[in-house]
Amino acid sequence: MKAISCSLFAAGVLLAGCASNPPGSASARTEICKATSEQEVAALFDRWNQSLQTGEARKVVANYAEKSVLLATVSNTPRLDPAQKQDYFEHFLENRPFGRIDSRSIEIGCNTAVDAGLYTFTFAKTGAVVKARYTYTYRWNGSQWLITSHHSSAMPEK
Repeated sequence: MKAISCSLFAAGVLLAGCASNPPGSASARTEICKATSEQEVAALFDRWNQSLQTGEARKVVANYAEKSVLLATVSNTPRLDPAQKQDYFEHFLENRPFGRIDSRSIEIGCNTAVDAGLYTFTFAKTGAVVKARYTYTYRWNGSQWLITSHHSSAMPEK
């Protein structure tokens, strides 16, 4: 009988602990949010664009989180790992692209940010100009902001 009482007491303590701090509750969250601004988030595109100017795919890929997705303007293939992104950028960089933001909207959360809008790419090698829509999502990893998803698509109307 004593063993049953001890077991019931232990179960009661365990359940009480769960009830007082359910998983996913605000009080269970210990994440510290990085303070940021729209200017800091806007500068992340500049950092990415500057990495394009180096002509080195690996430097562009360094802007992306290990677990991220690239849905690129000129590829039908989702790029899910660093090697796939590097393959895309090696070809994309051949025409020496330069991006310019035309309009944007920035939303900031706890260690996350979204920059979405319209941009124009000019390709120095060919002279081509491509207007596109974009969305970048970012996550603070404790030391830097990295892209977790990047979607870009050419404007449907000419």
